[in-house]
Amino acid sequence: MSIRLNQAQPYALGLFRAVIGFLFACHGAASLFGVLGGSMGGGTVPAGTWPGWYAAVIQLVGGTLVALGLGTRVAALVASGSMAYAYFKVHQPESLFPLQNGGEASAVFCWAFLLLVFTGPGAMAVDRLFSSRDDSVRRSEPAPDKARAVSV
Repeated sequence: MSIRLNQAQPYALGLFRAVIGFLFACHGAASLFGVLGGSMGGGTVPAGTWPGWYAAVIQLVGGTLVALGLGTRVAALVASGSMAYAYFKVHQPESLFPLQNGGEASAVFCWAFLLLVFTGPGAMAVDRLFSSRDDSVRRSEPAPDKARAVSV
């Protein structure tokens, strides 16, 4: 059983990444464009307002990049940081625990993105297309000649 689960791990991680990224992007789209019920019960966040508009842009762009698996680690780091900021600046002053202060989504997104920073995108990521191409180029290049490299 353990062997099969280990073999499926990259695919489970890829699915986790895609779902978390999609859900995060939906929050950004709701805040920026008023879709899916809009921001906080309807409407949009006014352009350029701090921190709401910037958070929404990070949510939309970062969530889309993570969902696609493009620049996953960097996008996840920025997204995680934005959710940590949201939790400690917006929610935590109300109460210590996320269940009491309404910060559950911020806390979960923060930790989910931080996990992706360390694990990478998993399977089915756009990043994998570029890394496999780089690996094949490296394998086809001849090994550098040490004697020539020293004499140059």
